[in-house]
Amino acid sequence: MTPKLIAVGLLVPPISLLLAALLGAFIARRGGRIGRGLLWFGLAGLFVLALPVSGAALMVALERDLPTPTPPEQPPKAIVILGGDVVRGGGDVVDVGPISLERLRIGAALARRTGLPILVSGGSLREHEASVAEVMADSLAQDFQVPARWVETGSRDTWENAQNSAAILRGQGIRSVYIVTQAWHMRRAIMAFAAAGIAATAAYPRLDRLQRPLASNFVPDVLGWQGSYVALHEWIGCAWYALR
Repeated sequence: MTPKLIAVGLLVPPISLLLAALLGAFIARRGGRIGRGLLWFGLAGLFVLALPVSGAALMVALERDLPTPTPPEQPPKAIVILGGDVVRGGGDVVDVGPISLERLRIGAALARRTGLPILVSGGSLREHEASVAEVMADSLAQDFQVPARWVETGSRDTWENAQNSAAILRGQGIRSVYIVTQAWHMRRAIMAFAAAGIAATAAYPRLDRLQRPLASNFVPDVLGWQGSYVALHEWIGCAWYALR
């Protein structure tokens, strides 16, 4: 695991809130008012982010009014499918994970509908392991009978997905593409490609929606933490990209 991934895991809530609560408890034992405040802040934050309604609200806000203009004078000339997750079997077997599979399904359907070529982008998640892009390209060909024309294998994150893919696309005279990823990841992906000089149009996947106000949506749940983490990770990433 890279230092960047460790830092992200520790700093993005809810883990950072747990660390704050533990630090507050340590300080509070010595009679510090700041420690008690930090402890209750961390515990309250953990409780709120564990509510399914909190993660859902953060996700819906993230996916609303995405900046997805299609340039009328420069329509998309290719489809970029961003790398997602992989699953590992026995030995050296690596296959696409559920997030990647959803992206491949959307990208393959879009390619059949438009006839546009596909670029898959994603580097290796572990040393001496096949890149995510290579695994996805194999799945595209074998499972969807849609070949990838370009396979970008060096990127380690969304920003590098955009920079490395842009270099390939500009070499082919392409400056406008469809982007395929989950809706919660789309805002940050479009920002990254815009910074790389590529006009990006969202190939819309399934959008998240706020569920009816059932009592279960206000009961703390591990999945609530998961949804909150994903949404906050994206919001923080968007803020960082805006400053780059």
